[in-house]
Amino acid sequence: MKKTVLPLFFTLLVAIPFCLTAQSKSKKRPNVVIIMADDLDSRQLSCYGGKNIRTPYIDQLAGEGLQFNKIYASNATCVPTRASLFTGLYPIRHGSFQNHKPVHQDLKSIGQYLHAVGYKVGLTGKDHSTRPKAVFPFDIVEGFQPNCIASEDNYALEAVEGYMNAEDKPFCMFIMSINPHKPWDLGDPAEFDADKLILPPYLVDTKETRLQFCKYLAEIRRLDNQVGDVMKMLKKNGQDKNTVFVFLGEQGAQFPGGKWTCWDAGQKSSMIVRWPGVVQPNKKTDAIVQYEDITPTIIDIAGGKTIKSLDGISFLPVLKGSSQTARPYAYGMNNNIPEGPAYPSRSVRDMRYKLILNLTPEKTYAIKWYNNPGDLGVWYSWREKAKTDENAKFLAERISKRPAVELYDTRNDPYELNNLAGDPAYAEQIVKLKGALNEWMLQQGDEGASIDRVYPKNN
Repeated sequence: MKKTVLPLFFTLLVAIPFCLTAQSKSKKRPNVVIIMADDLDSRQLSCYGGKNIRTPYIDQLAGEGLQFNKIYASNATCVPTRASLFTGLYPIRHGSFQNHKPVHQDLKSIGQYLHAVGYKVGLTGKDHSTRPKAVFPFDIVEGFQPNCIASEDNYALEAVEGYMNAEDKPFCMFIMSINPHKPWDLGDPAEFDADKLILPPYLVDTKETRLQFCKYLAEIRRLDNQVGDVMKMLKKNGQDKNTVFVFLGEQGAQFPGGKWTCWDAGQKSSMIVRWPGVVQPNKKTDAIVQYEDITPTIIDIAGGKTIKSLDGISFLPVLKGSSQTARPYAYGMNNNIPEGPAYPSRSVRDMRYKLILNLTPEKTYAIKWYNNPGDLGVWYSWREKAKTDENAKFLAERISKRPAVELYDTRNDPYELNNLAGDPAYAEQIVKLKGALNEWMLQQGDEGASIDRVYPKNN
C-alpha cells in the first residue's frame, strides 16, 4: 500500500507546478492596442457603408470583431476628444472644453489607472493631450508622426514592436495616426475619380469640393494601410490572440459643417473592437457609447476597480454580448474659440432623436479655417454656387446662421438637413431631450454661453 501511495504523491507534487503554470497562462491579462484616426469621416469606411473607397484592413477588423454604429465624440475637436479618451471625463470636467485648451493639472488619466494594475502604457504618433507628464504619464515611443499638420506621415514599427515584445508587463499601446487630418497632401488622389464621387449630402457639390475630397480619401487610404501593418505585426509576433485591438475614428472631417460643430458630420465616429475568444466576430451594435467610456472599459478589461469619479461608463457587457445597451444618451458641446469667434452649442441624443441648442443664435458662426476667411477654395466655391442654386444656398447658410433649437430624426435624416424643431408633433421630444441636456449641464458645472471666451495662457 505504501509503495503505491508514495510514487503517486511524488507524481502529484511534480504535476502541481505545471498545472499552476498552465492555469496562470490561461488567465493571462490581455494586451490592448488602440489605433486612432485623425478627423475621419467614419461614414467613408466601406464597412460603415462608404462607397468612395474600399478599406480592406479596417473591413477585415470589422469582420473579426464588433462594430459600433453609435459612438460619438462629445466635442468634435482634436484636443477635447483625446482628453476625454484618456481621462474618462467630459470636457468641462477635464478642462479642455476648447481646442488646445490644457486640461486641469490635478487630474489622473489612463496611465495612472493602468499602472496601478500592472500595465505599461505607451503612445506613438500624434501628441495632442500628452502633457503635462504628471497627468499623462505615457511612455512615448518613436515610430509615428507626432505633428498632425506635417506634410509627411512616414512611420516605422520597430520601436513599437520592441515595446510590445518586452514581456515585462502587459501593455496598452496607443497608435495615433495623423491621417486624414489636413493639409491633405499625402497619398495618391489620382486613385479616385472626382466626377464619380458620392459626396455626403451636407456638402455643396462643386469642382473644388470634389478635388479636395479626393485628397481626403487618399489619406484615408494611408490610414487603412497603417491599420493593416499593425495587424500584421501583431500576428507575426503571436500577439493577436491575446490583444484587444481597437480602431477609433475620432471626429469628422475639416469640411464646412463637419468638425467644430454639434452635427453628426462632426460628432459621429467609429469604433471596432476585436478580442478573440471574448468578442463575437462580424457583429454590429447600436449601443450608444462615447469617448469618455473607453478608459473605464479598458480599466475593466485590465481587472481594475471601477473609478466612480469618472463620467464614462464601461461597455464591457456590450463587448461580451451580455447587454445590448451602454447608456441612454450621448451628450455634446462645441465652444468655438480659438477656431473662430464665440459660438457655443450643446447637444443630446437618444437612440433616434438629436437635440442641438445654439446658445447665441443671433450671432454668425464662423471658423478661421474656412468661412472667416480661411479655406477660400472650398468655401468660396460654395458661396459662388449659392448665388444661383437654392440647395447650395441652403447648405451654405445653415453653416453661418443657425436657429436656437434644432431637432433631427437621425434614423430618417442621418445628415441632419431637416430641422423638426418647429413641428408641434415633436414638442414632447424637445421637452424630454432638453430636460436630459439641462440635467447634464448642471451635473457638469457647465455655465453655457459664458464659458466660450478667451482664457489666460496658463489655464
